[in-house]
Amino acid sequence: MASHSEDVVVNVIPPDKAKIAKLWKTAGILLAITIVEFIIAFLFDAGAAKTTVFILLTIVKAAYIVGEFMHLRYEAKVLLWSILIPLVFVVWMLVAFLYEGTQIGTVRF
Repeated sequence: MASHSEDVVVNVIPPDKAKIAKLWKTAGILLAITIVEFIIAFLFDAGAAKTTVFILLTIVKAAYIVGEFMHLRYEAKVLLWSILIPLVFVVWMLVAFLYEGTQIGTVRF
């Protein structure tokens, strides 16, 4: 078998240091929020305040993830509001259902 050597040209794209730094920054912010959640989980007793803090931190993390990785932060404001306004109504609906569900014991037949 005759071997022949060909010069293989590989286009190596240098890494974009700005994008890599932004990914590390995003990971650091999400890690910091998660560490705060763990500290609260282990230092405080269960209660409404603890649950409220967890829900708020989860919403902050979700909003940050959606803003960064789904690029919603960089979209037009109309698109942002078309997502946020229905979300407010969904949250309001869930709160209303939870409140009504806790009142079932007070209903007289």
